[in-house]
Order: sequence, then structure tokens, then C-alpha cells
Amino acid sequence: MWRLMGILKAEEVKCQICGAKSKLISKALAVCPKCVKTKFEEAHPFIERAHETARSRYGLPPKPPKSPHGLRCMICANECSMGEGEVGFCGLRRNENGKLISLVSADEALMYGYYDPHVTNCCASWFCPAGTGAGYPKYAMRPGPEVGYANYAVFFYGCNFDCLFCQNASHKLLSRAPKVSVEGFVRHVLNDEDYTCICFFGGSPEPQLPFAIKASKRLLEEKPEKRIIRICFEWNGCGNRGLVREAARLALESGGNIKFDLKCFSEELSYALSGVSNRAAYENFEMIARDFYGERPELPVLTATTLLVPGYVDVDEVERIAEFIASLNSEIPYSLLVFHPDHFMSDMPITPRGQVEECLKAARRHLKRVHVGNLHLLGWSQL
Repeated sequence: MWRLMGILKAEEVKCQICGAKSKLISKALAVCPKCVKTKFEEAHPFIERAHETARSRYGLPPKPPKSPHGLRCMICANECSMGEGEVGFCGLRRNENGKLISLVSADEALMYGYYDPHVTNCCASWFCPAGTGAGYPKYAMRPGPEVGYANYAVFFYGCNFDCLFCQNASHKLLSRAPKVSVEGFVRHVLNDEDYTCICFFGGSPEPQLPFAIKASKRLLEEKPEKRIIRICFEWNGCGNRGLVREAARLALESGGNIKFDLKCFSEELSYALSGVSNRAAYENFEMIARDFYGERPELPVLTATTLLVPGYVDVDEVERIAEFIASLNSEIPYSLLVFHPDHFMSDMPITPRGQVEECLKAARRHLKRVHVGNLHLLGWSQL
């Protein structure tokens, strides 16, 4: 509640490039959306400064290391190359005396999990088995919402993005993260028959995909034949292509769903808001759509969401994302999420109602299944 009260005090910020003033300019970035996309070279120093400030308090590098003779990590699309003493962008791996040292592995993760009763606030609940009973009886416990059952929500520490608006910035506190073994994970889930799905999120699962994949395979192999356990991933999508493919296959076979957070379409805007390129997300999304979506069209294995960051993720961005998704399959579900201020964009307002309405119309011009989440926040919008 206190965060929402803060949006009533949103103030105009001046763009340090064009001089425009608006409540829809982030104080952390100090550059307006238009200049980010049309004057990127001029905006770049301001963008780098914003991410350096946001990451320095956590002891994380300002951008993915690219040492020409460093040790290379291939777990995610950043492909960090760490020189002696350098830490990877996610903070989970480092070069120590010429050896790649990792805080996590396929057998151990930095995470915590919690019991999340159905129907949850999952961005796929408007069409998935847990929220609607779709896929019953093979993939759902009943023909309607799975009230009385639960999702095991798995919060991974570490992320390969640096979103200035991050809603779960505690993932950066790696020194406080509990360590969980794959054995303990599997036993916990199998011992509680309330769990009908697993959702890996964070942070984002990409830096710890080897663990998520191994744990998921163990669960599906060891569970009783008739027990339903759906495997779901909620991520930015910029993971190693081979690992992403394995995760998608597990979701497909179990009745689960892959949720891509397509944060924006413009690569320049991705650098501004999230610190890295977003191109791999679109490549991986296309791969899953082409290779897996047709195998289970009645129960979508793939969906996309976009957080409507005020001013920045506007109707043009949403239209281009929707066009991309529609070029693959116009039936793929797409959710637009109303923004609330957080992390280094806590000075921003809630998404203006007009921006939400324009984006919704744009998405519906191309896609058949469009949903708006966090609608309750619009009651607090002042613009």
C-alpha cells in the first residue's frame, strides 16, 4: 500500500538529451523513451550509469563481462567471458585462479519454494489447467479451477537481466539465499499431493536451468503414474537454446506452460530498461512456437506477457510484439500487465489508463487471445 501511495507524488523529470519534461520519464534513466530509441548513442552513457548504480550496491558487474581470454559461461544468452577475478552478470559464477567457480549446479540451487494455493496470480491462470480445468482429465484434477490444490512456486536467486523496474529485486541478495539439493526438492514435492504444478521464476530461471531441468525430470520419472505435476517456467527467455528446448519439452509433456516476459520489442529499449539485449528471447520464443505449439494447440504450451512500463513500453512496442507473435500463431495467448512502481523506477506512476487501452486495442488487432492483468491497479492511476 505504501508503494501505491508514492505514485500520487510522481513528479516531472527532464530528459537530459531533448529537454522534454514528463511524469513518464524515469529519474534513474534521465532519458525519455523517444531519445532512447532514436538517439541511442547519446542516451547510452545515461543508460550505463543507471545500471551501474543499480548493480553496484549488490556487488554485481554493470554489464556482462567480455574478456577476450576469459572463461566463458554458456548457460544463458549473455555468454559472459570472465577474466581473472571477474564475476558473471548473474553473480552466480566467477573466474577464480583460472577456474570457473559456480555457486549452483545441476544438483544444488540457490532458491526457496513456497505453497501457492490455486487459483494463483499466475499470468497464465486465465487459460491454464490450474485456473480453468483445461486439459481435464489428462492435465487437470477437475474440469474447473483446481481449488484445494497448489502450485509449488520456485524463486531462483540470480538473473541474466537487470530490470530497473524489477518486482523481485531480492533475487540479487545471493549471500542470503538458501541452498537446496535436487534430492530435497524432489522429495518435498512428491511428499505433498496438493502440488499439481511447479512454476520456476525468480530472478529468472535461466542462470539455474540445469537444476530446474534435472529436478523436473526426476519428478516426472518418480511421481505415481496418475499424479498430475505440470512443469512451468516464467522467464525473460534469454537462455541457452538447448536448455530452453529441454525445458519446453518438459512443459509440453507434463501439461505445463512456458511464459515469456517479452519486456519490449526495441533492442535499444531493452538495453535501457533491462541492461542487456532481448534478441535471444524472440529467437527462443519462435523456436518453441514452431517446434512445440502445434503438438498441443488445445492447451497452449507457450504464452507471452508484457509489463506496460509507463511511457516506455507504449502502443508501438506492444503492436510490434503482437505482430511478431501473430506471425507465428495468432492463437498464442498474450497478457498485458499494468505496471506498479518498484526498485529503481519507484518514482514512476502506475500505467496510465489511456496507455493500457491503446495497447489492448493494438494487441487485439493481431491476436485472438489477449488479457490484461493487474487491472486493480488502475484505480490508483492518476494519469
